[in-house]
Amino acid sequence: MHPREPPLDQPARTQATEDPIALFGAWMAEAAKSEPNDPNAVCLATATPDGRPSARMVLLKEVDARGFVFYTNLESRKGRELAQNPFAAMTFHWKSLQRSVRVEGAVEPVTAEEADAYYASRARGSRIGAWASRQSRPLEGRFALERAVAEYTMKFGIGEIPRPEFWSGFRLVPDRIEFWRDMPFRLHERRVFHRHDGGWEIEMLYP
Repeated sequence: MHPREPPLDQPARTQATEDPIALFGAWMAEAAKSEPNDPNAVCLATATPDGRPSARMVLLKEVDARGFVFYTNLESRKGRELAQNPFAAMTFHWKSLQRSVRVEGAVEPVTAEEADAYYASRARGSRIGAWASRQSRPLEGRFALERAVAEYTMKFGIGEIPRPEFWSGFRLVPDRIEFWRDMPFRLHERRVFHRHDGGWEIEMLYP
């Protein structure tokens, strides 16, 4: 006697036997060896409170059991959207591996200590740039940006460059992570991890 199949709108899920964060780390390590540029580049999608989406490329700076971390000017478009609608999605695509990962969940700010530590690790020019760039706002010409860089370079001289109050990071806390692998005849492999009761459940999806 065959077991009763679940309705099509209620896909079968089973308790995950592997940690999706550890799996992501393994895939990222492979990508670091094969991708020619920025294996940590990821498309980040945010949305306004009324659901109008926007997407852009950012760099993943940290990932652990707590989530996926990126940094930005808080007054940028993504910063403003996340302040109003704290949910986001990420898509990693590694062409050299023919793999991608999709991550979805709520977003929370990193701590001031985390932001300070990462900011201090950046190149001096990048720290100056964080002060000089009014990210996502109209720029009257390239010279205006170069002038702002020169002004902040002179202001800080050879001294310490503090982190601007308007510059920090976010952590995407995943509740859904999908791992996609290219397979022949477009019969791709799709494995989805869903967070449930402090653990993870897994299901397969049709390509």
